[in-house]
Amino acid sequence: MLRSMNDAQEHGPRTPPAATVSRPPSLLALPSYLVSHVARLGHDALVAEVADHGLRLPHFAALTALADFGPLPQHALADRLGLNRSHLVGYLDTVEERGLVRRTRDPADRRRQLVELTPGGAKEQRRLLAVAERSQDAFLRDLSPAERATLSALLRKVLDADDDRARAGG
Repeated sequence: MLRSMNDAQEHGPRTPPAATVSRPPSLLALPSYLVSHVARLGHDALVAEVADHGLRLPHFAALTALADFGPLPQHALADRLGLNRSHLVGYLDTVEERGLVRRTRDPADRRRQLVELTPGGAKEQRRLLAVAERSQDAFLRDLSPAERATLSALLRKVLDADDDRARAGG
């Protein structure tokens, strides 16, 4: 006890370790607060994994959208990803320089650029998707497979409803 008192006198009051600090219960009752903090944890893990492969998350997102949808006009790819169209140009420049995508004139409308994966881009996308899935497994390791499925279904329901409202114009 004497040693603890001396430590407190010399070094000031002790701050409890971060693990023992509780978050405010009123904030924990707000789903948006919970979702934003949990999303940050998963996002940070995914960003780190993709960065280990020399890319950023928007690069991975573009490759994955092209793998899922096939070739797309550049503006449609930006819209599907929710990215600013001018920002997408820079992301595509990077992956095009690495030989992962190719841009060509759209034969249906010569004013548009079509973006498509190259064979190397398809291979890299599959590799990155496996890395992303492993990062999500680690991030959600405390949830059972059924809980993960429920979480994904509920989040998807909220996202789909928002997409429906946006398509309806409001």
